[in-house]
Amino acid sequence: MIRADNLFKTFNRGTPLENPVLRGLSLTLENGQFVTVIGSNGAGKSTFLNAISGDITPDSGRLFIDGADVTRLNAWQRAGSVARVFQDPLAGTCEGLTIEENLALALQRGQRRGLGRAVRPSDRALFRDRLATLKLGLENRLGDRMGLLSGGQRQAVSLLMASLQPSKVLLLDEHTAALDPKTASFVMALTDTIVRENGLTALMVTHSMRQALDHGDRTVMLHQGRVVLDVAGEERARLDVPDLLHLFERTRGEQLDDDALLLG
Repeated sequence: MIRADNLFKTFNRGTPLENPVLRGLSLTLENGQFVTVIGSNGAGKSTFLNAISGDITPDSGRLFIDGADVTRLNAWQRAGSVARVFQDPLAGTCEGLTIEENLALALQRGQRRGLGRAVRPSDRALFRDRLATLKLGLENRLGDRMGLLSGGQRQAVSLLMASLQPSKVLLLDEHTAALDPKTASFVMALTDTIVRENGLTALMVTHSMRQALDHGDRTVMLHQGRVVLDVAGEERARLDVPDLLHLFERTRGEQLDDDALLLG
């Protein structure tokens, strides 16, 4: 479970570049829920994910994962609970290491690391088995460097890496944005499978209204660092892309009117 209570975050405070990004954001995700997150540029989507992963610390507010207060914990202290796949296929993996070496690092996420062998024979068998489920032939390329893979292959491996070590939360930061439509569709189908089979609580940021409605079981819209729309169940099932766009414009307009009243 994820619970964000009244999160605020301002970058470059007290300078001409001051930028308030999170402005009292509150949101709760139940265990096993898959939530898609939409919003315009600057709405606070990636900053919210960074707060959950521990890459930034909120100025105020509290953040809980599975009931534990993690607000002040660093990213490495949350590594055993939070996995993440980034927009850039080059991020989150090391192109100079082999496929099996990247998987070995993922398998040890959140654990103490000694000076033993990076890849054990038993690990190699596990990696082959998991890679075979992708049906990309990568189980026969364990010794290839990650840098030799295509963007889609690399994102598929990144998703596999995120699920190798049991975690509570999976963060997906526009992880198909850099892919062509066919590859993006494959990666999204793989995402659905991994989230479902591992019972993960997932938060996916996307600019695709279609993805926001076709995947997960709840859609949240951010605007100016706050949740302005939250739909699930039958209400969400009845929505199509034009409906969501209309709700976005209407809700954003109402929020802007509220801000004007506050400023007045």
